[in-house]
Amino acid sequence: DAEFNPNFRREKRKAEEESLDNTDIKKAKLETKALKAKRPGFSEERYNETSYYIENGLRKVYPYYFTFTTFTKGRWVGEKILDVFAKEFRAHPAEEYERCIKSGTLTVNYEKVDTDYRLKHNDLLANIVHRHETPVLARNIAILHLDEDLVVLDKPCSLPVHPCGRYRHNTVVFILAKEYNLKNLRTIHRLDRLTSGLLLFGRTPKKAREMEQQIRTRQVTKEYVCRVEGEFPREHVECNEPIEVVSYKIGVCKVSPTGKDCRTEFQRLSFNGKTSVVLCRPHTGRMHQIRVHLQYLGYPIVNDPLYNHTVFGPNKAKGGIIGKTDEQLIQDLIKIHNAENWLGMDGDAEYSMFKGREKTDNEEEGSQRNTPSPKEKSPVSNNSPRVTSPPALIAPTGYQSPKAIGLSAVEMQPSMVGAEAAPPKTLN
Repeated sequence: DAEFNPNFRREKRKAEEESLDNTDIKKAKLETKALKAKRPGFSEERYNETSYYIENGLRKVYPYYFTFTTFTKGRWVGEKILDVFAKEFRAHPAEEYERCIKSGTLTVNYEKVDTDYRLKHNDLLANIVHRHETPVLARNIAILHLDEDLVVLDKPCSLPVHPCGRYRHNTVVFILAKEYNLKNLRTIHRLDRLTSGLLLFGRTPKKAREMEQQIRTRQVTKEYVCRVEGEFPREHVECNEPIEVVSYKIGVCKVSPTGKDCRTEFQRLSFNGKTSVVLCRPHTGRMHQIRVHLQYLGYPIVNDPLYNHTVFGPNKAKGGIIGKTDEQLIQDLIKIHNAENWLGMDGDAEYSMFKGREKTDNEEEGSQRNTPSPKEKSPVSNNSPRVTSPPALIAPTGYQSPKAIGLSAVEMQPSMVGAEAAPPKTLN
């Protein structure tokens, strides 16, 4: 008799629907957890989200919709969702998150909630955004070496290695997959967005492990060339100042006694009366190490949008003197970013709503691209991004000696001949 009772059937149907909803949430959780696995590759669906077009010397991406997802962290449990986003993701103002919550684009377990909703364990947060990626220079990625185990290429400046922050399709790994049909590549090392130079990818797990081991055991020599403000000392300079991360969220570091040990060697190659070309040899791999050490020495990279800025004080943190707390520095950087729109563009900064570096899908991939409808083909800003081009030099074991990459290296080569040798000068 119960089966013919309308209330019974209604309750049964409700229970079945709730079961399906729970199944969908569990599936989403499993998919998100799978993204955390250290496996290469994005899905064909991801590659086909949008396509490129070239305009005014820039590579641009047609805008597209994308969903950021993350699970509630332990420290968020019991906190109001708006308070969490206002505190944890400060690259956007609280009013922006409030608008997203009220409009239903920022959801919990794919359901609309109030701004005072208190987060629970395992809540799945999702935010739908219409992404307008920042343009990059429309320079070809030159493949210098390719075999069944390894890819060596010349990375142009302005291009991040992997998806992060405001970059997804305008990254080395996406361009290689979509235009060169090179997929499932394993990152051996990386270069900042603003740096050009040799970049290595493993095509097999074995080769990637071998190269990573060479890097760890210092069998690989890395050298960078950059142009800095002022007349850099002629003698060999060594900086051993420890570096501390001020904020992982926006990707900012500084010299600090409580930071991690660092060591960078510098040698001036040339001076033109205003700026110097400097050869840099990092012996440790701290975040923004070369840029921070040059800032500390008082010779910031000429067009570094972050560390060559008076937000660090009138002397731009020369000698480690900033004159403000870390919290005030972060707030000032965010304010300046909102006005100048450059913060978090380095490729290693967590600028997006939920994370910095985007994890891979670990699915089958394809190089085909869907053409967005004319309605979606609204070009992004024509403004060129701020770029700098310090070419990197790298010589892994078994390869030729370091060779400068990039146009700016041409004038540097003559200055290397007959350089005066001087004992290292250590600045502690």
